[in-house]
Amino acid sequence: MKALCYAGPRTIHYDTVADAKLEDDDDIVVRMEACGICGSDLHIYHGQPFPGNETPCFSVGHEAIGEVMEAGKGVRRFKPGDRVMLSASVGCGTCRNCLAGHVQACTSGPMRIYGIGRGLAGCQAEAIRVPAADCNAAPMPEGISVDQAIMLTDNLPTAWLGCTNAKIRPGDTVAVVGLGSIGLMAVESAFVFGASRVFAIDPIAERRQIAASLGAIPLEPTTALAEIQEATGGRMAHSAIEAVGLDATIKLAIGLVAKCGTVSVIGAGISAINDFPFRELLIRNLDFRAGLCSAKQHWESLVPLIQQGRLHPERFVTHAFALNQGEEAYRIFDARLDGALKILMTP
Repeated sequence: MKALCYAGPRTIHYDTVADAKLEDDDDIVVRMEACGICGSDLHIYHGQPFPGNETPCFSVGHEAIGEVMEAGKGVRRFKPGDRVMLSASVGCGTCRNCLAGHVQACTSGPMRIYGIGRGLAGCQAEAIRVPAADCNAAPMPEGISVDQAIMLTDNLPTAWLGCTNAKIRPGDTVAVVGLGSIGLMAVESAFVFGASRVFAIDPIAERRQIAASLGAIPLEPTTALAEIQEATGGRMAHSAIEAVGLDATIKLAIGLVAKCGTVSVIGAGISAINDFPFRELLIRNLDFRAGLCSAKQHWESLVPLIQQGRLHPERFVTHAFALNQGEEAYRIFDARLDGALKILMTP
């Protein structure tokens, strides 16, 4: 079968790989209908695969929906022909935490993610093996479009986690640092949580304009601290959501919140956190929260909000390509050309 494979810095190849197949009784094999490129995929693209996965070549991607082709004899929820959406984060499917949706706390081993190395093949492929399928996949919800479903596999749950960890209360002032698709969905979600003001911070003017159309106050990173200080009478934001994962943006987020405020980091960058400002957190009594998202955990909340028209993740899908155009899709996404926010690919 064909898949997109990492072959070195800024080198993604459309290549032939081994066919996806059942390996355990609880597996399914899914024919990919659509897949997405995530901002965290760019860390691999830039030659920074996650630790332990540095050796090319491996297939990439962790966001996909599709149709079940085969199901192992231990699978109870799915049969061939069913349409499913996949959780980017994969757990064992049998421990108490996984069954509750908290695959990041799997007690049988570390949470796995498709396509970050050789451990679990990527989703930017014609077919995908899904382990512990009853836990790690879900039927396509009624009334959910392809674009919406792709966002549910990772990006929207991550944005929602950012708001949840930010402990947003009705009337709060919130700052969102980084306005890729996840950051923009965090802006929209913050208003659903009840925020009265959301400051949206990014160096790209076009992305700030999108945030403004959602009701946010757009700011450039270089002036955000001073402008939020002035707008709040020196009180600063109740919480900040960081959606980039770099040292500079994490430190900026810390600086934007009030004493006893909350900083929620969902950016999955390879950040060393040089000179981490622990003393500042201590003196100002800040709540600093960070962690990877278990997409499945948030589906019960998010699907109804989309069905009711309260969240619109599809509005951030800007481009679509065929899988065999993946090299060009990555180039455009990396260079942020033509207003690229979220790119989908189909077989």
